Amino acid sequence: MTLCEYVNTFGQMMLNRYHERVHKLAIDAGFTCPNRDGTLGRGGCTFCNNVSFSPNGRQPDPVNAQLESGRRVLAKRTGAKKFLAYFQAYTNTYDDVAVLKQRYDTALSQPDVIGLAIGTRPDCAPEKVLDLLQDYHDQGYEIWLELGLQSAFDHSLQRVNRGHGFAEYQTAVRAARQRGLPVCTHLILGLPGEDPEHARLSLHRVLEEGVDGLKLHPLHVVKGTLLANQWRRDEYRPWSLQTYIGTVADLVEMTPVEIVYHRLTGTAASHILLAPEWCNWKWKVLNGIEQELARRGTRQGQHSPQVALP
Repeated sequence: MTLCEYVNTFGQMMLNRYHERVHKLAIDAGFTCPNRDGTLGRGGCTFCNNVSFSPNGRQPDPVNAQLESGRRVLAKRTGAKKFLAYFQAYTNTYDDVAVLKQRYDTALSQPDVIGLAIGTRPDCAPEKVLDLLQDYHDQGYEIWLELGLQSAFDHSLQRVNRGHGFAEYQTAVRAARQRGLPVCTHLILGLPGEDPEHARLSLHRVLEEGVDGLKLHPLHVVKGTLLANQWRRDEYRPWSLQTYIGTVADLVEMTPVEIVYHRLTGTAASHILLAPEWCNWKWKVLNGIEQELARRGTRQGQHSPQVALP
């Protein structure tokens, strides 16, 4: 069996919907973040690589050039002919709505771009931006609002200097879903002070609010971060690979089958990754999750409230 036979994956969902492969093309549109420009704070979250925040070191190519570059790579690798423009880097709703519209429109002007995935923070989803995304959605574009919650525990968010709490997430997700906008919520597993039970409770709170997609990430310790200093002082210890795999399997079992998993793990570039080493092994992690679900004889939704336990 393959992973998509255990998990409702984004790739398989898009294949079923459009009858061909659809991939996200990651874009850095030059936006910043209120947690590093002084609005909320400076330096960003403790796990963010601040070296990459240097204005002189970050001059992204125009949106169309980035789309063309990503398109060539994915078309060669997968044969994909349709794409979502994934505004990924930093906070992609954090600007005047006219600026946002210009950059979103640029991406959508490409004939093979069928929609947008907009990565942002829960405290940066104002009404005007949601109205703009709703307008694209109503025109028939595939639109996903990706909210970086990371944890449903305010004390954990404070500990990593996130700059928002769960209440801001509740406001954003309710406003988006009232407009019919699909929401993909990001959770980081292994934040300082959190164990697998925190992850399960975070997911439970997210499911209670309602969500359409989920993205799971292991916490990476990378160079140039406050977290790296804490790790060097032995103030933070990353999760083991087996702990991560087992916890992801738990979360998959808890998740109703109609919710789409956009990602079950994430990697960091080898030249900046300090720990854990397994965060460089994407396929080993994914294969481990598949094997764990097979060992348990379970799949997505097995232990969700909507599914009766055997």
